Amino acid sequence: MWIGFSMTLAACSLCLLCWWAGSPYARKANASSNGTQPWTLRLLWPWVDALAPVILPLLSWHVRTRLQRLFQQAGVLDSWTPQHFCAWQCVLAILGAGLTALCLYGVLSATVTIFACALVAALAAGAPRRQLRERVRRRKAAMLRELPFILDMITLCVEAGLNLHGALQQAALHAPAGPMRDELRHMLADLRAGAMRREALEQWAIRCDLPVMHHFVAAVAQAEQSGMNLGPVLRSQADQRRAERFLRAEKAALEAPVKMMFPLVFCIFPCSFLIIAFPIGVQFLALFE
Repeated sequence: MWIGFSMTLAACSLCLLCWWAGSPYARKANASSNGTQPWTLRLLWPWVDALAPVILPLLSWHVRTRLQRLFQQAGVLDSWTPQHFCAWQCVLAILGAGLTALCLYGVLSATVTIFACALVAALAAGAPRRQLRERVRRRKAAMLRELPFILDMITLCVEAGLNLHGALQQAALHAPAGPMRDELRHMLADLRAGAMRREALEQWAIRCDLPVMHHFVAAVAQAEQSGMNLGPVLRSQADQRRAERFLRAEKAALEAPVKMMFPLVFCIFPCSFLIIAFPIGVQFLALFE
C-alpha cells in the first residue's frame, strides 16, 4: 500500500512540477495556433513559441530561404516561420526521446535505450519536414489538374475579345476553388500593386514551381514581344496541358497493377491458399487417422 501511495505522490509532484515550469509559456500561447491547427500543435504551441527565439540565431540564411520557399510552395507562408518550424521539430524530438526513455527505462540496457531514443528523436524531428514535402506534392498535383481548365477559360475570354488582363480577372473570378486560383489571385494582386505584367507572371510561375507554368509564361511573353495574336498561343497551351493531364492519368492507371503486386502476394494470396488448403489438409489428416 505504501508503495502505491508513494508512486501516486511522485506522479502528483511531477505533474505540479511540469505545470509550474510550463505555466509561464502557456500564457504566451499564440492566437494563430488556435482553430485550424491540429490539437497536438495547439497543445505544444506555447513551448514552440518559447523555443523559436532561441533557435532563430542558429538558423543560417540558406536554411531560412529554403524553408520559406517550401512554405510558399505549400501555401502556409502566412502561418509558419522558419524558426517556429525548427522549434516544432525540436519539441517533437525531445518529446519522442523522453517518451522512449520512459518506456524503455529498466527494460533494456543503457546503450540500447540511448540508441532507441536517438532514433525516435530523429524520426520525430523529420516528420514535419516529410509532411511539408507531402503537402507541396499534393498542392502541385492539384495545380496540374486545375491548370488546363483555367487556361481554357483564359483562352475563351481572349478569343471573345478581352485582353489578357481581363481574361485573367475572369478566370480568377469564375474558376473553381483551389491552389491555382489562389496563386492567380495573388498574381493579380501584384499587378494591382504596380508590378509589371511580365514580372508578375514570372513570380506566379516561381511560386507554382511547375515547368508547365514556366513554359506558359515564356510563350505569353514571346507572343506579346513579337506582337502575335494571343488566342492561338493560349489555345495551343491549353491543348498541350490537357494532353499532358491525360498522359499522367494513363501513366497512373498503368502503374496501378504494379503497386497492387505487394498486397496481392503477401496479403491476399496467402489467405486464399490457406482457405483452399485447409479442407484438403483436414481430409489428409482424417485418412492418416
